[in-house]
Amino acid sequence: MSAKESRKLSIRLPSVPEPATKRYSKRFSATFDPDNPESLANWRRKTSQWDFGSELDLLVGTPDTLKNPHSRSEDRFTFLENASEENTIVSGLGKNRSAYPQHQSAFSEQDLPSIPSIDGRQPPGEGDEAASQEEDYPGLGMPLWREVAFIITICLSMFTTQLGLGQVLLLLPSIGRSFNITNAGDLSWLVAGYSLTVGTFILVSGRLGDIYGYRRMLCIGYAWFAIWTMISGLSIYDTKNGYIMFVFARVLSGIGPAITMPNGLAIFGAAYPDGMRKTMAFALFGACAPSGSIVGATFSALFDLVWWPWTFFSFAIVLAILAVFVIIFVPSIPRTRAVPTTWREIIQALDLLGGVVGVTSLVLINFAWNQAVVVGWRHDRDYVYICLLIGMILLPCFFIIETKVAPEPLIPFSALTSDVGFVMACIACGWACFGIWLFYLLQFYSNLRHGSPLQISAWFSPIPASGFAASITTGIILGKVRSSVVMIMSMTFFLVGVILVAVAPVDQIYWAQTFVCSLIIPWGMDMSFPAGTIIMSASLPKQHQGVAASLINTVVNYSVSLGLGFAGTVEMRVDHGGSNEQENLLRGYRGALYLGIGLAGLGLAISVVFAMKQAWSAPEGRRKRRSTSMKLPDKR
Repeated sequence: MSAKESRKLSIRLPSVPEPATKRYSKRFSATFDPDNPESLANWRRKTSQWDFGSELDLLVGTPDTLKNPHSRSEDRFTFLENASEENTIVSGLGKNRSAYPQHQSAFSEQDLPSIPSIDGRQPPGEGDEAASQEEDYPGLGMPLWREVAFIITICLSMFTTQLGLGQVLLLLPSIGRSFNITNAGDLSWLVAGYSLTVGTFILVSGRLGDIYGYRRMLCIGYAWFAIWTMISGLSIYDTKNGYIMFVFARVLSGIGPAITMPNGLAIFGAAYPDGMRKTMAFALFGACAPSGSIVGATFSALFDLVWWPWTFFSFAIVLAILAVFVIIFVPSIPRTRAVPTTWREIIQALDLLGGVVGVTSLVLINFAWNQAVVVGWRHDRDYVYICLLIGMILLPCFFIIETKVAPEPLIPFSALTSDVGFVMACIACGWACFGIWLFYLLQFYSNLRHGSPLQISAWFSPIPASGFAASITTGIILGKVRSSVVMIMSMTFFLVGVILVAVAPVDQIYWAQTFVCSLIIPWGMDMSFPAGTIIMSASLPKQHQGVAASLINTVVNYSVSLGLGFAGTVEMRVDHGGSNEQENLLRGYRGALYLGIGLAGLGLAISVVFAMKQAWSAPEGRRKRRSTSMKLPDKR
């Protein structure tokens, strides 16, 4: 290609999630001619100093196409440069490329579209680029009032998910009396059934959003959640099979939040570029988790004074209103891929084989551990062992399908970094600890300190305020410190909080240890979740934010459910040799909480190793990026 037929590249540089020292948030335009040595030298000088990712928008066309901007050819490459990475990787979505192509950072002329070029034309100016960024990121162009309404509507997807869990915890005795159910194991499935579907179906619902639109799936999720929540309340009128109907409705209602959470999170990931707004949006999203549980428990305790089904009737009305709010306030996120039309395209796009195998594996493993708490690990309950064995066999099959078979895997392992693995491990340990802490502190309050539902809600009331403060603080510091430091702080809060409960005397006043732990634990939750979502969102391109959100939410919810299964088994196996029933309960609860201490300690150890790895690789990563940037081809 001659110099007369030069191509011009418009460079746009947003901030990146994991720089070596601090976040950068700036944008500029530059052009260079791939066939001009002087122009290439200029490019090398600029990129050699980059410690963060850059987005390259290639705009080429004939002079005629300039008169019609919509007909311009466009291709995009995203440079994911991370200080902790061993190699600089370039990934992106080209016109004829697969969903997750990976190339070394040097690109050749054949990577550029073979379309007639623009002679002597400059790329769009700064104003055009700003307008283009608003089109790419719908969250930037909204009026303040609508942006606030938009953020609230999305954050309520996390809030309502946890509210749906918390509203049943204090209603179990009343629901049992209404359906003549006294067995604690049967009542436990009113909670476990909901958690089971939330934790497993998240895995596939994010991909549905990637294909059919996050906004559409968010609206469908709220509507589905509203319908089955209403049916849960209506089950009181079935005098013969009311309990079965209630459990069935609770299990199916869990699919609603499994759809709303990842797609709401994906909307944030696609609506904002990397920077403070995106970080704060993720932080506020995470802050709604503890608040939702406490608000749900409080209102259920109030409705229980009148009639417990109104807990579900009122919640269903709120969910229906939220479905309408999605249509009004949530902007449409442009899809970057066509909707599949044939059955073959649908199967490939949804990765149905991987989804079926993965969901089946997660359901069977979760069911085995939670059902074992009810029936015990006995030889006459062999179906528990069979479910666990089949689930364990299917799990490696799922990984093989995702890495070797699926053309568009649900979990793109090849696009994930080692940092993501460390963060996911920390989050799994921390949130499993949180699930144990929440459940057994509730049992401690109810069965050992004999608090009423309203009193227990009041004892948990410091959690929302502390969680909100933690989320704001996390949103500020995430751009200034490494993610490993945030994880160390988070795991420390988890560890201290669960220790305070595990050693608390029954007759001690509330303000001594249990109040303090209610202030500390939310900092573990609301520091780990935003850090994980930011790193996961940045690891995958914009068109796959649903997959990113599904993975982080699957880890969070599944670790909570599985951690409770482990803790229940420990509680059963602890030597109950106390002098009375209360002492036996205390020994069992403390055994489960000691497991929570172990999980938090493991998460802390992983985060320390993560910090050492980041500190070791940061200087080397900067050196490699500088040397790699000097290897751009100089073809004539």
